Amino acid sequence: MSDNEKSQAKVEQAEGKLKETAGRAVGNERLTAEGRAEQAKGDARQAKEKMKDIFKH
Repeated sequence: MSDNEKSQAKVEQAEGKLKETAGRAVGNERLTAEGRAEQAKGDARQAKEKMKDIFKH
């Protein structure tokens, strides 16, 4: 996994978790949904990079 892509995936996951938690704390469904979507984007990026690593070896 390239270091840049890996770190970007982790950042997206962390930002998403933060948004989701903040949205729940204030009762903002839109912010909660954005957080979930951002986490999913980070998860997908991480999965893509893992697959690339598998096929490299």
